[in-house]
Amino acid sequence: MWSLGCMFAGMIFRKEPFFYGHDNNDQLVKIAKVLGTDELNAYLHKYHLELDPQLDALVGRHSRKPWSRFINADNQHLVSPEAIDFLDKLLRYDHQDRLTAKEAMAHPYFFQVKAAENSRMRTQ
Repeated sequence: MWSLGCMFAGMIFRKEPFFYGHDNNDQLVKIAKVLGTDELNAYLHKYHLELDPQLDALVGRHSRKPWSRFINADNQHLVSPEAIDFLDKLLRYDHQDRLTAKEAMAHPYFFQVKAAENSRMRTQ
């Protein structure tokens, strides 16, 4: 589901890949700059994990960026409140807090698709 969130962010914000890191450490820095380090540290604490001190220093401290910071004239037609909510529920550090595949398919973001499919099926 994390990967789906990364792909979805790239699609709606027209920035692919959304988290572009040169290596695993840089990748984590890119993620932390968007999702924030408070949430990362809460995740690490919850599961009794520790970052290597060098990696911790590399990641630094960052506040969570609002998804609205990534909306611009080129992508605003792809972004809706439902899309942002869907993305936000996919891109969570804690795997227990992310949507499951079943929950994702039932998300309001897909209501228009389901309505169009139902309408198409009725006309056949």
